[in-house]
Amino acid sequence: MTAGGGFKRLAFALAAVLLAGAGALAAISLMISPDTARRAVEAEIRAVSGLDPMLRGDVSVSLFPSGEVTFEDVALGDEHADGKALTADRLIARLRFLPLLAGKVQISDITLVRPTFNVTWRADGTSNWSAVAAALRPTQQHRVSFSEIRVKDGTILIHDESRHIDDKFTDAELSLAWPAMFRSFAATGHLAWRGEPVEVSLGISDFIAALDGNQSGIKLRLQGKPLNVAFEGQFSTRPTFKIEGSVAADSKSLRDAVMWTAGKRLPHGGFGRFALKAKTKVVGGAVALSAVNVELDGNSAEGVLTFVSDGRQTLQGTLAADGFDLGPYISTIRLLASSEREWNHSLISLDGLNAVDLDLRLSAAQLKIPSADLGRTAIVANLRDGKLKLTVGESQAFGGILKGSFDLARSPRAGADLKAQFQFSGVDLDKCLGALFGMGKIEGKGDFAFNVEGSGRSVFAVTESLNGTASLTSEHGAITGVNVEQLLHRLEQRPLSGAGDFRSGRTPYDKLSVNVRLVEGTVNADTARVDSKSLQLDLGGTASIPTRDFDLTGIAKLVPAAGAPADSGFELPFMVRGSWEDPLMLLDTNSLIRRAPAAASLLDAVRDRRARDAVRSAIDHIVGGAPAATAAAKPAAQ
Repeated sequence: MTAGGGFKRLAFALAAVLLAGAGALAAISLMISPDTARRAVEAEIRAVSGLDPMLRGDVSVSLFPSGEVTFEDVALGDEHADGKALTADRLIARLRFLPLLAGKVQISDITLVRPTFNVTWRADGTSNWSAVAAALRPTQQHRVSFSEIRVKDGTILIHDESRHIDDKFTDAELSLAWPAMFRSFAATGHLAWRGEPVEVSLGISDFIAALDGNQSGIKLRLQGKPLNVAFEGQFSTRPTFKIEGSVAADSKSLRDAVMWTAGKRLPHGGFGRFALKAKTKVVGGAVALSAVNVELDGNSAEGVLTFVSDGRQTLQGTLAADGFDLGPYISTIRLLASSEREWNHSLISLDGLNAVDLDLRLSAAQLKIPSADLGRTAIVANLRDGKLKLTVGESQAFGGILKGSFDLARSPRAGADLKAQFQFSGVDLDKCLGALFGMGKIEGKGDFAFNVEGSGRSVFAVTESLNGTASLTSEHGAITGVNVEQLLHRLEQRPLSGAGDFRSGRTPYDKLSVNVRLVEGTVNADTARVDSKSLQLDLGGTASIPTRDFDLTGIAKLVPAAGAPADSGFELPFMVRGSWEDPLMLLDTNSLIRRAPAAASLLDAVRDRRARDAVRSAIDHIVGGAPAATAAAKPAAQ
């Protein structure tokens, strides 16, 4: 017998078997009535679900070429306030081939077309699906025939009475399988949540234990455009819901992920690329994360986090980082307008402060802000009911130490309320004042403190309402941009020699002391004094925060040499006018004229008023001083 002949005989045998099977199915299709098939399928569904199926539409049976029973308009579950547990436009039950040859109807798998799963968790912890779970438990002794359900174009409705949650999943294309005599369970496929498609993969290692509320292994993976989540661990539901394991999550935009999952808008700035790995423990509505490794906007930190949902969503935790860049989060906070010459008039938006409650402690070896790099820093951020409080426990800032707090809250009346209280000890004043106010012209170390509060709908409006106090003290430094001592010596010898360009050089000091009060956006100088061995400066007047300009008067005095009379030192009144960025120092012309007899005699000789004013104006131009009519008076603070 040749190999070719053997192959032909085998092919004829297989064809004969197939023809016989087809003939048998054709014969059985005539013997099994639709009612018989319907009752058999109902019994199978009842055995699995524990509920009586309501097959309210037409029934069609097809046993050739494959066994299939189709039910129209199907419902499962008792009629009560929760609604039916399951409704479907169509239920298709495929029948097993070999039992069908023996005239028995056994389901191979079920397909639900356009089903709606209604899942309701009541306040007592029970569900309208509790009867289904109870019916599934005995199946380890009474195995049912089918082990897979397919869902096509499904909808899942979730209602949690205790947590006031109502959610909806649509476009569900899922495969639910429980092989190995119900010892395991798997669900794979995809669905849509809040307009975004999500790939779903769920595996439960011990399905029976899970149904009984006992511990079982679980693997879950959710992949969506806004957020990816993977979890592996164990879970149980008795005596309370509990999950333990490892979680990993990542997103291209944490802002989009939070908006998608929680419907909350985070504050403007930052909250981009995000990644998280942690050990997870969930008990009730609390999620505890340990061994946390989190990355956000290029920053990395480690620590512990806890998320609690008890009506409000609260995030608590402690994180430590080698370095942290705050630039992405405060880059959109524009205090100045685009011209950089006036405050921002745009409305302040604080909608993001209502996204979540926060109690977070952050420590960083280095902290970067747009205008400075700080050393080791400890910050506590507390956000509750839309009120933000940032507390700097201690920060190595500007060569010294920074401590203080900043409060920001929504104001129904004024838009935003803020309060700031900070103390800078032993800091580099040039860098500190330059970073804070853009007016760093003081060399040396010193202490600077301020306590202010205000409110308004824009940054400009806040500056108009500022009230509080500020102080600055320093020793052995210098004021840059002017050499007052050199100027006074020149004018002492030649009063009408002209001030020239004196806005250069530096004025050293032994002690600098400034104390001011803020009243409705106006800075009032209570004390402003500069002392050195050869010079004294006293300053008084006001500065406007809204308009960012000075209106100050002062007296500069050369200290008499040792043994000389106390009143013999040369002194000159002056004024400081103009913007913070480029103030103008004006000298008192009257004082200079009095020290120049020739000029005084010339004015006395000119009897005509117009001529006298013209001469005075010429002297003012030569000296570079203030007009006599507005010459500075000696300030009250000496």
